[in-house]
Amino acid sequence: MLPNMITLAALFGGFYAIVMAMNGRFDLATVGILCAMVLDSLDGRVARMTNTQSAFGEQMDSLSDMVSFGAAPALIAYVWGLKGLGRWGWIAAFVYCACAALRLARFNVNTAVVDKRYFQGLPSPAAAALVTGFIWIMMENAIDPQSVAWWMFAVALFSGLTMVTNVPFYSFKDMHMKKTVPFVSLVLVALGIAVVNIDPPTVLFAIFVGYGLSGYAIYIWRKAKGQPTSMISTSTDEPEERGLHQ
Repeated sequence: MLPNMITLAALFGGFYAIVMAMNGRFDLATVGILCAMVLDSLDGRVARMTNTQSAFGEQMDSLSDMVSFGAAPALIAYVWGLKGLGRWGWIAAFVYCACAALRLARFNVNTAVVDKRYFQGLPSPAAAALVTGFIWIMMENAIDPQSVAWWMFAVALFSGLTMVTNVPFYSFKDMHMKKTVPFVSLVLVALGIAVVNIDPPTVLFAIFVGYGLSGYAIYIWRKAKGQPTSMISTSTDEPEERGLHQ
């Protein structure tokens, strides 16, 4: 029950964002997506910690992600800035939405063969963060949506197409919350929270952009080192991954 309740709460965040965008409250729409991101990062961890993983929960999570990080950001971006571009605007919104669906479907079928240390393509929550983060920072600076409509077009296309690439993005799944960490790590977390509070829209959007570009940096670095760039599992840390790289 607990992880499914968290998933439903994340779904509500996406639905809330759509309703707020329809009412012109784009500030609250971006908050809805950010809350859905936080909740989406918790449901899987809670399921594993309470040993309540289920096939139903996995499917529920994917459907929730499609609404919160696929349809919702596309509709918010269209209503906020892409609408003025005519057919180009709804094409960009649809490409983003379609890529989110393709990304989630590929994730579901490749779970057993992809190296768990990396995502294959930009994860949909990060793509949604790029789109809504751009809207948030523009609103905070009182910038007219029509004056940056083509920038919104570029952000939507970049976010959408990056989701369906084979570029590796670090997943942070090898970080275990139960292990002890050095005291300096807690200090760095506190400093990070303080920096974010200086100017949340700017700092968070910078983090989103950095992560969105990090995959390409990893790809180029691995290519330069002669290492495989495919995220089909190359580790043997887990029993089900043994032999997949041969």
